[in-house]
Amino acid sequence: MHSARFYPFTHSPLQCHFNASSRDFVVKEIPLYEPSGNGEHLLIYVRKKGLSTFEMLELFSQILGIKVRDIGYAGLKDKAATTYQYISIPRSLESRLNLISPILQEHNIKILNLHAHNNKLKIGHLKGNEFFMRLKKLLPHNATKLESTLELIAQSGFPNYFGDQRFGKEGDNFQSGKAIIQNSLKIKNKKMSNFLISSYQSHLFNAWLKTRLQFSQILHSFSPNEVLNALAQDDFKALHSPHYTPSLIKTLQKQKQHFVLLSGDVMCHYPYGKNFICEDEIAESQRFMLKNTAPTGALSGLKLTHAQHLAKDIESHFLDSAIKANGTRRYAWVWAEQIKGKYIAEKAQYELQFYLPKGSYATIFLESLLGQQNL
Repeated sequence: MHSARFYPFTHSPLQCHFNASSRDFVVKEIPLYEPSGNGEHLLIYVRKKGLSTFEMLELFSQILGIKVRDIGYAGLKDKAATTYQYISIPRSLESRLNLISPILQEHNIKILNLHAHNNKLKIGHLKGNEFFMRLKKLLPHNATKLESTLELIAQSGFPNYFGDQRFGKEGDNFQSGKAIIQNSLKIKNKKMSNFLISSYQSHLFNAWLKTRLQFSQILHSFSPNEVLNALAQDDFKALHSPHYTPSLIKTLQKQKQHFVLLSGDVMCHYPYGKNFICEDEIAESQRFMLKNTAPTGALSGLKLTHAQHLAKDIESHFLDSAIKANGTRRYAWVWAEQIKGKYIAEKAQYELQFYLPKGSYATIFLESLLGQQNL
């Protein structure tokens, strides 16, 4: 089982119930670009209920008589939800779509519209996702707390952990991914093998992010000498470093945000842009708090932009050189936008809508908001 996530927020947990279902959880993909209107591919906007993206792709593959790899998609969407997303297929198959529509509807899939386009849809070709979540059994006093906490987190942002969906029902997909890269497990299905390896990369990222947030909380909670004593404990081996001094700790403590920046952190302009190395953590923290930049964490692999200096000392504990898949950087901290909420007192329900950048999990935002994990 992957380790529990750590959140730096101080608000007390809010009691309510969320059930990920097609009625209470809706995800709408926001495309990166509009269809061109011509080309050899077909962009299809679909609605699905109770199916994972992989299950939907497999169904399209079977009834169209094509390989799954011939179908493009921008991102994976939740199974226990009503989700709207784009897929692409070769345009030569357009005439078959009317014939297969009844079969799709039997499996709770509906084609909403389609347009010609000049390229196959690829992973990451989306801006983000809009979410709707219905929270239940929320008492009035907790609804008031929820709305004030929403305002705080809208301003502060939240840690960009990978959610439980990334790790499978038992939470141990990453162990299979690790076994694959160690050559102790063989998976014939390349797409599944790659997914399991990415789960291991995600596990390492989450572990790094948890460590950085714990480090930040230690910095905010103790005097410089007490911080040094805490960092020397065996529980924080990834934080052991000869470079920390009372003077440096005091400088780091000038930062007020939940994620304390270190020299050598790989930053990225937000919500998109180029990576760069943090040279002046105090100056950069001001831009971070203004939502102009955000720190990134490593998805371990080849061609990775590595952290430097102090940040490297910690990050190196969460990299695995045996991973031969390409590595990349992922925002460690993100912000929800377009937040709207409505409390329905007679039903003790709260209807919550918001937008997140691509790759961010609505369930992680909700955990941050409610102060509880494994909703």
